[in-house]
Amino acid sequence: MNNPTPGGILIEGLRKVYGHGDTAVEALKHVNMQVAPGEVVGLVGPSGSGKSTLLKCLGAIIEPTSGKMTLGNEVIYDNGWKVKDLRALRRDRIGFVFQAPYLIPFLDVTDNVALLPMLAGLPNPKARERALELLTALDVQHRARAEPSQLSGGEQQRVSIARALANKPPVILADEPTAPLDSERALGVMRILNQMALQAHTAIIVVTHDEKIIPTFKRIYHIRDGQTVEEAGEGRALE
Repeated sequence: MNNPTPGGILIEGLRKVYGHGDTAVEALKHVNMQVAPGEVVGLVGPSGSGKSTLLKCLGAIIEPTSGKMTLGNEVIYDNGWKVKDLRALRRDRIGFVFQAPYLIPFLDVTDNVALLPMLAGLPNPKARERALELLTALDVQHRARAEPSQLSGGEQQRVSIARALANKPPVILADEPTAPLDSERALGVMRILNQMALQAHTAIIVVTHDEKIIPTFKRIYHIRDGQTVEEAGEGRALE
């Protein structure tokens, strides 16, 4: 691998084996991957190739079998977890964006975004101030008091991106974030992710099958049979 970039995401020799003995299945085989702060990288591959397993390992949802993972400037896994509180790690250090927004239906837009900072100990007024800053940056501040059911699909996804950024995580993991959107809104989401990555120095991995957005990546990792291959992307400008 190249010399590691400080911060961002660094995966070295990551393996994940399910089961034991004759029934063992090696879902990840010595995966190496690097994403710099401020960079948005695509992760593509067929169903069953290991994409979901890799994302779950990075998100501290499942434990790898061996290897090393660094998020930000912190080694979180090195042949065993190096972080005691994985729930706090997921809350404070990793932002998640999913195919479905998963907004809390009985909270308004501002409270949906402010909730994670409040759970992390930020006073309510500061958390709401942070939420409004993000909603403004994502051009949905006019929906701040709306309930999720009152938003369009594109607005809901913008709010989910604001929520992912709320605790200023060094890493965002986006799983098929544009799948339910038309071309214009899908490219709009990618434009926002790239802008937010640069502004917040966040490393972002986007898992996708969406042919509409693949040309926007400057770098792509293909995963096949649990192994990654890096290639240059088109890096098409997002005007």
